Amino acid sequence: MSKPDNRFAVILITVLFFLWGFALNLNPILIPHLKKACQLSDLQSALIDSASYIAYFLMALPAGLFMKRYGYKAGITLGLLLFAGGTFLFYPAAELREFNFFLVALFVIASGLTLLETAANPYITVLGDPETGTQRLNFAQSFNGLAAFLAPLAGGAFILSGKNVSATEQQAMVPGQFEAYLKEEASSVQVPFLVIGGVVLLVALLISRTNLPVIDEIDDSPTVGRGSILGERNLIIGVIAQFFYVGAQVCVSSFFIRFVGQVGGIGEKAAAYMLSGALLGFMIGRFFGTFLMKYITPPHLLAVYSLLNIGLLAIAVFGHGLIPVYALIGVEFFMSIMFPTIFALSIRGLGSKTKLGSSMVIMAIAGGAVFPVIMGRVSDMTTMQTAYLVPAICFLPILYFAVKNFAVKNVTLTASH
Repeated sequence: MSKPDNRFAVILITVLFFLWGFALNLNPILIPHLKKACQLSDLQSALIDSASYIAYFLMALPAGLFMKRYGYKAGITLGLLLFAGGTFLFYPAAELREFNFFLVALFVIASGLTLLETAANPYITVLGDPETGTQRLNFAQSFNGLAAFLAPLAGGAFILSGKNVSATEQQAMVPGQFEAYLKEEASSVQVPFLVIGGVVLLVALLISRTNLPVIDEIDDSPTVGRGSILGERNLIIGVIAQFFYVGAQVCVSSFFIRFVGQVGGIGEKAAAYMLSGALLGFMIGRFFGTFLMKYITPPHLLAVYSLLNIGLLAIAVFGHGLIPVYALIGVEFFMSIMFPTIFALSIRGLGSKTKLGSSMVIMAIAGGAVFPVIMGRVSDMTTMQTAYLVPAICFLPILYFAVKNFAVKNVTLTASH
């Protein structure tokens, strides 16, 4: 294949990183929005994350098997079609104002994203000179971070209305007025998700018409041990740490707007823009953390960041005024290096078991389906501020995993989330 074609293939695959980053980072917008439009409890609204992240657990292995049989291009195309189909389901879900319908749509979207992530991460590393594979992956991941920054901005501008009706105001409304308000709120997701679906279909068309190179992968990694993968103690601890990390990350971001509203008295639109700024800090933190690893070993930096996040979340839970809000923004910054660092440390030294080990670490993304529900339940029983004790506790297993790896001097960071 000629170099120009190869470059175009790299551009298309890089677009995928942006698309799935944008979709996942709309969840923190959808949680407060659908809570209002569908009149949900915090626990119910947390199911938005569960519907998305459980797909990673259920679809990761089937996605890998599909790719192994039909190739990366088929997997990417199917992923994009599922992604688009899920976004289109938002239209009837909003018309009916049926929360379960929204959950189905989110699961379909996330199933498509699972295929995209399973394909794009390894594919872009082999799409060209092997010596620059990590460079291409890091370049593509930067667009994932850009999407995380832009999604709350777009969601705040085009989905959130900024209107909130109190119980007193609801009682003063004429019959049917409140129902009309809820329908108007629900309908605001229709056009944005139709636009997203249209863009995704366009990318799917481009992918289907592009002569992407076929990659023949050869497993040339050395064999280590003949025992079960479950006997790799460091991997298992790493999978547990990743499970808790993704749970913490999703909890912190998904309830950010609700937290800022309750604790800081800030409106939902302004809170969405603050979340965008916090996620920009997340992206900057990844570059800063990578720089620090020249001087501090990855496990030691992971341990320090875990301790800092526990402290910041304690301030978020027990502080007053805007200080807890700023503390939560700080947590986003110090979470930045955790997913790739845990990933790299977990699969270190697995040899021929690396691919299976990598799949297990990716399946740990299911933590994002579990802990927001726990946090939502705690919030319903107490307050949203108290509920942030849940992600604080999640950083303890991460700290333990970091300490267990103190002897490791360096790792290659090749995974992103």
